[in-house]
Amino acid sequence: MSKGFFITFEGGEGAGKSTQIRRLAERLKALGHPVVLTREPGGSPGAEAIRDIVLNGPPERWSAVTETLLMYASRRDHIERVIRPALDAGKVVLCDRFADSTRAYQGAGGQVDTRLIDTLEATVLEGVHPDLTLILDLPVEEGLSRALSRGGGEDRFEAKGAAFHERLRQAFLEIARNEPDRCVVLRADRPPEDVEADIRAAVEPRLERVHG
Repeated sequence: MSKGFFITFEGGEGAGKSTQIRRLAERLKALGHPVVLTREPGGSPGAEAIRDIVLNGPPERWSAVTETLLMYASRRDHIERVIRPALDAGKVVLCDRFADSTRAYQGAGGQVDTRLIDTLEATVLEGVHPDLTLILDLPVEEGLSRALSRGGGEDRFEAKGAAFHERLRQAFLEIARNEPDRCVVLRADRPPEDVEADIRAAVEPRLERVHG
């Protein structure tokens, strides 16, 4: 059985992650790879229930520490019920956000002590880490403008203001600098087709080495 491969998509609001992850899923399925497409917070029934209470309501509904605990509760259920079984079965797991988002949103954005996040990550993930992380990067103002143009109103995180979003943007870039073998930063302020081409160039050679 082929080894599973775990790819995560990260970035700020409006970066185009949802569009690009769907396009990559379609591409990999066409190439014959077994693909599981999922997201965080959410991805399993229990985690989706937590997603609803995390994303909805006023920005001050939860403190950043409470958000962190909720995110890791959601993540644990997601790993147990979806991610680990898929990887054990040799599938390619594509996840829209994962643990890096907690470090950016709650850690840098919400200024939660990294020691708490480190402890939760070690306990909850139990060795489940992305093989490749694609970080879609673009200026904060453009990202928030794109997010609002989708309609449906702001969620709690979109409403937290530009300074919050600049902190998390810089956090994603710092994560990439610290883990260059895992992370690939892609400029998202370009036509979707150009971003898609760069994603394929980053993903397909790595998958070829694993799945053949």
